[in-house]
Amino acid sequence: MRKDEAFGAISIGDPKGTTAVVTAPPNPDSVTIQCGEDSIQLNVDVDLLGIGNLIQPSDITLGSCGPAGQDHSHLLFETELHGCDSTLMMTEDTLVYTFALLYQPKALGATPIIRTNAAVVGVQCHYMRLHNVSSNALKPTWIPYHSTLSAEDLIMFSLRLMADDWQLERTSNVFFLGDIINIEASVIQANHVSLRVFMDTCVATLEPNMDSIPSYDFIYDQGCLMDSKLTSSRSEFLSRITDDKLQVKLDAFRFAQETRSQIYIFCHLRATAALPDSEGKACHFHQKGWISASGNDQVCSCCDTGCTVRKGRSLGPTAPQYRGTAFLGPIVVQQPATDIMPESASTPLKAEDNRAAGVSSEALFIAGVVAAVGLVCMVVLVTVLWRGFKPTVL
Repeated sequence: MRKDEAFGAISIGDPKGTTAVVTAPPNPDSVTIQCGEDSIQLNVDVDLLGIGNLIQPSDITLGSCGPAGQDHSHLLFETELHGCDSTLMMTEDTLVYTFALLYQPKALGATPIIRTNAAVVGVQCHYMRLHNVSSNALKPTWIPYHSTLSAEDLIMFSLRLMADDWQLERTSNVFFLGDIINIEASVIQANHVSLRVFMDTCVATLEPNMDSIPSYDFIYDQGCLMDSKLTSSRSEFLSRITDDKLQVKLDAFRFAQETRSQIYIFCHLRATAALPDSEGKACHFHQKGWISASGNDQVCSCCDTGCTVRKGRSLGPTAPQYRGTAFLGPIVVQQPATDIMPESASTPLKAEDNRAAGVSSEALFIAGVVAAVGLVCMVVLVTVLWRGFKPTVL
């Protein structure tokens, strides 16, 4: 068993909904890992983020597991390779165990505030399948927030948020209801083998755990974008430009009756040299039918009835196939600002005000007329009386 220092990236998301930031750990020794024959140990510095704010043991877990021990400066996590919500991915030569170190700060004391951001740190242990595990434990690797599990050392899947022109990665993870979320799945291979990437299934959750509840499966059945049909949304796959990339436009959404605005997306991705068929497709629903990103709409025919995987199918030695799980988040979806009352809604109030103003003017006019008439009558009366009492000249 060999102790290895872990270097890489931490995914940081602000619970208040500001832009997510991806940074390298300021302290390279903040997490050290031991990949054993059948277990893993993590030593986590209580100054995990390297900013001087010490984390509380109750705020950090390895999957669903809390710390197994602690001292004044470190927390210890220890579990079997199959424990603490780990995921296992197998290739022909490699076993990859992946864990998520989750830091979710709670309010400080009796106050409603926090002073550190949430963090999600992915950790992997790689083992060679054809050799003794104890002598071949490989150096653990970190997973950036938009990165994925690698299918092998030369194959890596990824999910990225893209700008509107699809040329650059989006710099903000904040969206509003009504926006379109551009997501690009890709496969990177260093051996120059041409592979086509597929999004077999994708699920959205409120927590950085693909098994958490509530969840929303918006892609399933090996590439059917069901959100486009179930909700009549604008979600769609774009026509392929290159085989190693697949682009999807997702209509922004929030979970009903939930105040939390952050969502996380997990996708099971697959890369293969085989041609698209019912087990490898990218289909979305538009108006009255299913459309394939590859142009062959017939492969989408099972999206309404259920796409079952055929057994005994072999791609042959010349058609390699790799699978992995990609993670994207947090994505913040905010509600739009409350609209100002439309002009038509305020018109009745204005009409009532005008009517009230009209009544007041009429009353003033009548009062003025009455006053004038009264004044004239008084002048006439005084004149008559004055003439009546005027002395007669003899």
